[in-house]
Amino acid sequence: MESMKLNAQNLSKFEGKVAVPTYDRSLVKTGIVHVGIGGFHRAHEALYTDQLLHQKGNEAWGICGVALLDFDQKIYNTLKDQDGLYTLIVKELDGSLTKRIIGSIVEYLFAPENPAVVIEKMASLDTKIVTLTITEGGYNYNEATKQFDFSNPLVQHDLAYPLKPKTIFGYLTQALKLRKERGQKGIALQSCDNVQGNGHMLQNMLMSFVEKAAPSLLEWIQKEVSFPNSMVDRITPATSQIDIINLKEDSGIDDQWPVVCEPFKQWVIEDHFVAGRPAWEKVGAQFVSDVVPYEKMKLSLLNAGHSVLGILGALKGYATIDEVVGDDGINNFLKFYMDHEVTPILGDLEGVDLEKYKESLLQRFGNIYIKDQIDRICSETSAKLPIFVLPTVNAQLNENGPVQFAAFVIAAWAIYSLGVDENGKSLIIKDALADVLNKKAIEAKSDPKQFLSIESVFGDLKKSETFVAAYSKSYHDILKYGIEKCVVDLNDKMLNKI
Repeated sequence: MESMKLNAQNLSKFEGKVAVPTYDRSLVKTGIVHVGIGGFHRAHEALYTDQLLHQKGNEAWGICGVALLDFDQKIYNTLKDQDGLYTLIVKELDGSLTKRIIGSIVEYLFAPENPAVVIEKMASLDTKIVTLTITEGGYNYNEATKQFDFSNPLVQHDLAYPLKPKTIFGYLTQALKLRKERGQKGIALQSCDNVQGNGHMLQNMLMSFVEKAAPSLLEWIQKEVSFPNSMVDRITPATSQIDIINLKEDSGIDDQWPVVCEPFKQWVIEDHFVAGRPAWEKVGAQFVSDVVPYEKMKLSLLNAGHSVLGILGALKGYATIDEVVGDDGINNFLKFYMDHEVTPILGDLEGVDLEKYKESLLQRFGNIYIKDQIDRICSETSAKLPIFVLPTVNAQLNENGPVQFAAFVIAAWAIYSLGVDENGKSLIIKDALADVLNKKAIEAKSDPKQFLSIESVFGDLKKSETFVAAYSKSYHDILKYGIEKCVVDLNDKMLNKI
């Protein structure tokens, strides 16, 4: 099929082939500034917003996408070249594809190119909400100290050169300062990241930074700015070149960076927006008074489950998550972990069928059409495990409960951090702490406990004799017998207990 470049000029030509925006994008104002315009945002918030823009009266809620880091120049250039348009490809469980062109991102900025423009945009009267997908590591939180990490060189830069910031905290501080100076009202700052209490985390980290950078702003923020917590959920693997080629050949759309995702999506949000908000509930979002039970369930089961499958699967040499789900030993290992270590610490989840939710997770992980790359799942594990797995470990230790499966996963991660799988193939470790992890992984070969000494990740976990014993045994067993035999043995022991 002959293809056409995706842009505003050609948009009408795709009608009939895929769903396209039918609203007048030229009338849409940017009431939302979103920082971090990667795949997840474009499969999630931007989709919800696009659906809402199809209903009259919502023209004030378009999105201005901000590419924050130098690394993000490619996505910025792509959106600029395509007038903010992109194709969302939903890979259904039966293998069919549901495609639609999304038009809710009507403005796009590259922060490193002109920080002042981004600050001005956040301070604009039209802007009512700033939303964020900056990854778990973007909050600059030190697990050991439980505090904002002022030793970060980028933070030091922002304190020294406040008008040329590099971190989200520097940008937000300057934008809020402008709003205050101009006598404007405050805004809502909403995290859409996989962080428990993500609104509280954003608030605490920002206030820590502001206390040093602009202390006179603290009281105004406390009065004028809200930080709603939210729980977000949609598996969004990296787009492959094959996805781009197939879209061009099957639908005639020349899209430099489409987004692929699973059919499932969920967004649970605390209704705390001081300057107004879009009626996202009209298109499937759920507004609640307390999001904590939902996010705890999701982070401890879905996100932790992804990490379990990723780490164990990587060591065995698998490439994608669905392949790992097809491994009966690891599949059963994950079920036991969820049932016996996670479920007991979740408490009452009113209106949630937990057994059905866990069953659905395995179906979603096993979607053979998603092909979620293990490299992606294992990236930045040092920021993920303190959020996804360690709260479960600490809760169980406080109750003298079981931690064997979690300890096994962390032992496997220590071995993974050596950078070689069980077949002798090199692993690509994408992590801000890659050098530290590798150094401690090497030291762990003679003393496994050394890996647990990374306090920014594990805090004081190495002081728990119960955990260290389970972890050390797992470490030695994995090295001696390999992942496959070890998970089968653990599963058998659990079956004998039941």
